[in-house]
Amino acid sequence: MSRTDTTPRAPAPPDRARVEEAAWWLSDRVVRTPVLNSPAIDRLAGVRVLLKAENLQTGGSYKMRGAMLAVGRLAAAGHTGVVAQSTGNHAVAVALAAARHGLRATVVLPVDAASTKVARARAAGARVVLAGTTLDERLATARQMGDAEGLPLIDAYDHPDVVAGQGTASLELIEEAERLGTPLDALVVPVGGGGGVAGACLAADGRPVDVYGVEPVGCDSLARSLVAGRPTPVAPAPTIADGLRPTCVGELPFAVLRDTVRGVVRVDDDQIAEAFRLLLLDLKVLTEPSGAAGLAGALCLVGEPGADVVGRPGAGAVGRSGRRRADYRTVGVVLTGGNVEADLVARLATRQWEGVAA
Repeated sequence: MSRTDTTPRAPAPPDRARVEEAAWWLSDRVVRTPVLNSPAIDRLAGVRVLLKAENLQTGGSYKMRGAMLAVGRLAAAGHTGVVAQSTGNHAVAVALAAARHGLRATVVLPVDAASTKVARARAAGARVVLAGTTLDERLATARQMGDAEGLPLIDAYDHPDVVAGQGTASLELIEEAERLGTPLDALVVPVGGGGGVAGACLAADGRPVDVYGVEPVGCDSLARSLVAGRPTPVAPAPTIADGLRPTCVGELPFAVLRDTVRGVVRVDDDQIAEAFRLLLLDLKVLTEPSGAAGLAGALCLVGEPGADVVGRPGAGAVGRSGRRRADYRTVGVVLTGGNVEADLVARLATRQWEGVAA
């Protein structure tokens, strides 16, 4: 199959080979975003921190990778439309991918979705439906509409193309770190439904890289799921990281990562806001709070001995990197998105964000 072949392989249970194939197929369809480094952030962390700037991806987030892969396959199979549910960025990505392939898209968002993300999905040509505030409400609406109109559902979490596609961002970061001569000891990815961190685990398979998820305090379904041994729902607490508050980690992501992720770092809004300011004012990079959460988690992981880290049961003191947390030298972070409200940017930059959590 050539790189310009328009027919990606049908979905299969994702593995590292699937992520590598996805990267190959997506290579001329999405942006290969830069890997950034800040000496000031390195000094603060005490380690080298490499930042994958997926906020610069088409559509403003790494969700474009999984959406393009999934929509491309469905278009090649003859489908004329798709339906998706999301808290925001996946909906934008599906809308853009559908428009590129000439498909119609219906996206289901929560009633309290960020207006920027709603507007971007509509601008891409999607029909936007607002439904409730929980994952179950969105899924029920999306499935009902898909069944009624004969449209396949591209779920934001439980879809093998979404997991594999999002994993390509981590794969590119791992490969770039190796090219620079500073291979990663750890890789940190924010967690909503878990597709991105599951993809990261697949991308790191066979390499000595410890993978961590990051969740806002009170939106910690993955942390609780690791302890319970099964996907465990939560009633999401208010947080400025609107993209990281699904009710429950996806079944497929959890099946992928339950035996491979090293742990989950829980961060609060103060830590996320400080990471946002570091990225904006030092690196001159604009992320959304959900995207900045990865840096917040990395700074806690390497800089705070008492950081709120929930380890995978049985992970032990030494991970796949062969190192303890205190011995990490290079940590990678995926800045997952940059779709943020202008007024929230102003509030976060001036430390006046209290009371604006979703």
